[in-house]
Amino acid sequence: MSTFLANRQSTRVAIPEVELQQPENYIVYHITVEVGLVSWRVTHRYKDFADLHEKLVADHGVTKDLLPPKKVLGNRDPVFVEKRRSALEVYLESVLTFLRQTMPRELAMFLDFHKYDVLFILQELAVTFFVGGDDYLRTSRDYDFTPLQLHAISERLKQPCPPPEMVDQKFDFSHVLDFCSQLKSLTILGASKPFCNSNIVFNKLYFELSSFKAVDTLFINALPVANIYSVGPLRDNLVSLTAHHCHLERISHMLLCDDVHKDPASACEPQIWKSLTCVNLSNNEISEIDSSVRLMPRVEQLFLNNNRLHSLDNLTLLPHLAQLHLSANCFSSLENLHCKIGNVVQLELSENHIKTLEGFSKLYSLETLNLASNEILDLGEVKHISNLPCLENLVLTGNPVAIVVDYRVKVLEQFGNRAPAICLDNEISSQKELDTVAVLQALRKAKEGKSQPFAYSLTS
Repeated sequence: MSTFLANRQSTRVAIPEVELQQPENYIVYHITVEVGLVSWRVTHRYKDFADLHEKLVADHGVTKDLLPPKKVLGNRDPVFVEKRRSALEVYLESVLTFLRQTMPRELAMFLDFHKYDVLFILQELAVTFFVGGDDYLRTSRDYDFTPLQLHAISERLKQPCPPPEMVDQKFDFSHVLDFCSQLKSLTILGASKPFCNSNIVFNKLYFELSSFKAVDTLFINALPVANIYSVGPLRDNLVSLTAHHCHLERISHMLLCDDVHKDPASACEPQIWKSLTCVNLSNNEISEIDSSVRLMPRVEQLFLNNNRLHSLDNLTLLPHLAQLHLSANCFSSLENLHCKIGNVVQLELSENHIKTLEGFSKLYSLETLNLASNEILDLGEVKHISNLPCLENLVLTGNPVAIVVDYRVKVLEQFGNRAPAICLDNEISSQKELDTVAVLQALRKAKEGKSQPFAYSLTS
């Protein structure tokens, strides 16, 4: 991003082209600004130049006759337009040379420095938080920061001494730090395309998060998390962490994002996320659950939907895990799940390739099981989960088995006297279904020669 204070002498302006704006029928001038390696484009009409010039003459000693005069008739003649373009370019170059050391806010705003330059981005944030920061924090937990703004804050924190700032107190950087230190929920939205009319790409900017001392919820979207070179106090305070569309290949890439090697084996106690209870790394490219999960020992909810997982590993390192969301992965066979996720209460496995439920037979804590849109073909598979004592919610819709005639009653029948307690495919069983289930159970027991009373009374 632009750093004008470090690139005063290499800052350039030019007006390479003009355009007739339709249907308004007026001329606009496309201005290019270059600050070091950063460049952007600004568009203004002559009226904007005149307004700027009036302020610069009144407050900053710019010569009154420096701006080319206004012309009422023939101002869209190609020869005149070209002549004015050249004259306005000379005007901007002259003004920039004259005011290069002070860069008044009027000129900076005219050239869009407040959108792309570290100092002026921070001044814009300072004004925003000075005016409305307290009210915002009273009514909302969350604030969206761009990587550009976070990079600006991080660069400012690197400076050993404060840069020369405007006298007006509302532009003071302390307002930014004060707002950040009180914020509870932080959202960071990345982007791989150039920002607005510049060559700045959000996902090529690096930043740190040490200013966010009270944040307990972090949401990141479409950003390479390796760009975060320090998470600061988040490891102590963060309760909920979400990172979507970040192209994560391993969980360690998130939990150790500020570590150069990102090696779970060498991770130490200061790298533990002490308060984290909810982690959502859905919509990434994670192919295994690596041992870095031990760095979030208090996690209760883990979302890994829409990744590339095909096996469950290292989840015994999460003793408090109660909800596990694994929809839209690559699971086909899951064996001995009780040895891996025995304490899980809610298990989401829709949109996978599961064919058998044998591996689910000893998940005695399970209350909710979502197996929608898998490849379960045989009704007999239900018997593997029919004795789970806590199971109340079962979803099998979208499986081949769900098109069997009387599928619902045939599934419920296998749960014996717990059939009324089962909510199948998000639908509570009707009395008619339960009556039919009772008949099926009676027929089955008669066929088996059993004399015990029916599990479910026809008259109940």
